[in-house]
Amino acid sequence: MEIKKINDIVIVNSNEMIITDVQTAMDFMMSVKYETGCCKIVLNKEAITEDFFILSKGVAGEILQKFINYQIKFAVCGDFSKYTSKPLKDFIYESNKGKDIFFVPDTDTAVKMLSSN
Repeated sequence: MEIKKINDIVIVNSNEMIITDVQTAMDFMMSVKYETGCCKIVLNKEAITEDFFILSKGVAGEILQKFINYQIKFAVCGDFSKYTSKPLKDFIYESNKGKDIFFVPDTDTAVKMLSSN
């Protein structure tokens, strides 16, 4: 796992699965916040379970609600073009219009989105 800090934003890039369920998301979120003091986190898509991207399983909703509850702004970086689900595309679109959760193609975009919010 590679961790880089830019101002008040932490960028985490991992080849290993970090978030598999609500508990691992909480552990990750709290560890990053405790170790860095930052409340803005960027994580690569590959470090999140594929179940997250199947909205009918409810994993994304549960996990992202924890980020909101603990006032952690979160960006997921990666290529989302392989997903054909209209609900997921709509979810990503609506998230990107908000101020807390973003799904973006790269870390530069993630930093820009998190910096402006």
